[in-house]
Amino acid sequence: MITIKSVSVDGLPLLEINPKGKEMELLPTVIFFHGWTSNKESCLVNGYELAKNGFRALLPDAYLHGERKEKELLPDGLEFWNVITRNLTELPLIKDYYVKKGLSDINRFGVTGLSMGGFTTCAALTQFPWIKSAVVLMGSPDPINFTKWLLSSKWTEGIQTSINEEAFNDSLVTLSPISLAMHPEKISNRYVHFWHGTNDDLVPYQPTFDFYEKVKERSFGSNVSFSVSKGVGHKVPHAKSVEMADYFLAHL
Repeated sequence: MITIKSVSVDGLPLLEINPKGKEMELLPTVIFFHGWTSNKESCLVNGYELAKNGFRALLPDAYLHGERKEKELLPDGLEFWNVITRNLTELPLIKDYYVKKGLSDINRFGVTGLSMGGFTTCAALTQFPWIKSAVVLMGSPDPINFTKWLLSSKWTEGIQTSINEEAFNDSLVTLSPISLAMHPEKISNRYVHFWHGTNDDLVPYQPTFDFYEKVKERSFGSNVSFSVSKGVGHKVPHAKSVEMADYFLAHL
């Protein structure tokens, strides 16, 4: 059995999902980030599977999403990374809030997410050494090359985008510090698991798999793993939500 409650952390809305009866105990904690134009409620199945395994699952609404939605979002690359940058700013605030309340074990924090949340997870690994383990569901460790690809992809079908090329190129430079592809050593031998479907037309499978193939042979990437679902598109099957939660049970 689990319990679900709405929480506001410095004005940031999130869902907290706990094993029933352990709401006030010190627990290992996993923060789950949702995808582009989605919301925290859409990720409840993932929080459920995590709580079943004894974790405190925290599902925040990203900037301009869910309860924080202010406008319609366009997939122009710049806005996409603006949201992810805010996720990175808010991630340590959530962690600190639960640690100070004595509800989360500072030595047992995991981060995961799907699609945009998977991008957030990869970026977070470059910034926060306190993340013990992570699971990336159909995300990418390479923000620069993904953003270049994005503007000619299915994301922008039927959408008129007016982007200043110079401003766009300048913005790509700012992504370098949070690129796990550029800083794979930041994995630092932590347990990191990737999942991707081979028919994903919104976040390409092959570049992420190629990244895995490169880092798994390096000393800092010896604990990186990858599972593939052949023929699956841009949607996380329930079995992979279970796999995610079981991964944290083994490595957090």
